[in-house]
Order: sequence, then C-alpha cells, then structure tokens
Amino acid sequence: MLVIATSDKGGTGRSVTGGNIAYRRSLHGSDVCYLDFDFGSPTAGAVFGVERAARGIECGGLHSFLQGRIAEPDRIDVWRDSDQEGMGARPPGAGRLVLLPGDRGGGEFALTRDALERCTKLLIRLQEEFDLCLIDLSAGRSHAAEMVLTATAQPELRPLETRWLVFHRWTRQNILAAAGLVYGDRGLIRGGVERGHREDELAGSIRFVRTAMLDFESAEPAGLRPAQAAWLREHHRALEELARRNRLDRTTVLAAVPFEPALQMREQLISDQDVRAGRIANAETPEAFDRLARKLTDPAAWERP
Repeated sequence: MLVIATSDKGGTGRSVTGGNIAYRRSLHGSDVCYLDFDFGSPTAGAVFGVERAARGIECGGLHSFLQGRIAEPDRIDVWRDSDQEGMGARPPGAGRLVLLPGDRGGGEFALTRDALERCTKLLIRLQEEFDLCLIDLSAGRSHAAEMVLTATAQPELRPLETRWLVFHRWTRQNILAAAGLVYGDRGLIRGGVERGHREDELAGSIRFVRTAMLDFESAEPAGLRPAQAAWLREHHRALEELARRNRLDRTTVLAAVPFEPALQMREQLISDQDVRAGRIANAETPEAFDRLARKLTDPAAWERP
C-alpha cells in the first residue's frame, strides 16, 4: 500500500502524524518505508530522532536520486539509528522502519520526464519490498505533489492500492484550505483527472485527518473558564457546519488526533514509554495514532461516501 500525506498549509502536524503512523504500523509488524518528499524542508529525520538527518542529509537523498545524480537514494534504519530515548533496537515482532531522507538544502525542483520515471520505478521497487510506503509531501500545490500525482497515474502503478491523507488543523482557514486542495479548480481531484486518474477512484482514496483537536464536549475542559468553554463549543459547532458544507464531514474524515503538548513542543515519535514511564504524553495520543494506523487497511473506513 502507498499512503500519501499532504496538506495545503504548513503547521498541520502532517509530518509528525505521518511519522507516528509509520512507527505504529511497524510496531504492529508491518515493514514500513517513509519517503521525505517535503523537498522545501526535508526534516523527517528530526521526527524520527535521527539527528544526522534532522534537516536532510548532505548528499545521497531523494533530491539527488530524483535529479539523476545518484543511482539509489540512501536509506536510514530508524530502529538502529534513532537517537530518541526509548527507541533502541527493533522490538520483538516489530517490522522494519526505514527512512529515505531528502537532501539538506535541496529545495523544490520542477518535474521532468526523467524525474517522473525515476519516481515511478522507485515506488514500484519499494512496494515490492515493504508492506506500506508513506510519502510525506511538501505543503500545498508543490512540485512534489505534482510528481506523485502523475506517477500514481502511470499504468505501472495503477494496480497499487493508494491512499491520500489530507491533514488540517481545526480552524476556519485550515478547513477552507484543505477543501480547496482536494476539490478546488487546481486541486488533487481535478489535477489527477488531467493526469489520467479516474475521478471516482481518486476521490474514494482521499480522506481528511483533523489534528490538534481539543475535547470540545468535555464538561470541564482543563484550564478554561466556563465562558471560554461555552464559546469554544459554539465555535466548534460552527466549524462542523463549515466542514460539512465543504465536504469535510464525517463521511470523508478518517480520524482526529488530539491536542498533545508534547507534540507542540517537540515533534517526535510518541512511544508507550513516553506515556507510562516518562509521562510526558497523554495516553489518548498513541491510542489515536494506533487507530489511524489500523484504519489505513480497514475496508470499512474507505467505503466511498
């Protein structure tokens, strides 16, 4: 399976949520490959705790490969190379967790026929080797998004099961931006059809993920005065209606990730140890990542609305 993580705005939690999805699937026993296609800011290494790749690597990354400067992109074994406390060796029963980083300072680059061919062949090879490949795209209508949208329309990749996850914060601007990214005149669906995708198939493979969600229905939200809580609940209901009008309702939303202070301060993998021993994270956060990771292969979650 190929999972493509995208968003129209930065700061949506796309990369850190994608990293935690990959981590959770690996813990469940799947062999997972994470590709950092955020060409403008290749920082997936920081999420996985691989400090030498925190801003990409000096050479040998996906930029170099897709632009034809190297024959194969470098791979990082996250279980072996992560410097994050609590990672260490791969746990018994866990699958592989491999990061393909970008190049430090590589930046965005235009789609060429050679880059498209290299991208397509790379994805074919990786899907034969891994149970799940997750591509983290740059935010917005980027060259990376154009490349992946075009590659997945190629005949060689059409049989591959592909999912698109569109991340957004729970704000008016983010809801409108996410709707535009998918349904707009220059959005994923229209752009995909222009590149050879079937509209119904592509639309059926797209789901939204709400991030940094507060518990708006709690009787006593932590740290809020009654008047604040009442205003937040009213605003939450207004956002629900806005999302419904823009086709970001319950039929197209795959999951919601709760607000997590540890993720706001340090975008990292959240382990069970962080909840149990370190107590730096709330138990609801890894539980949400677990549910989201499992829903990727749950047919019921992907029935066409």
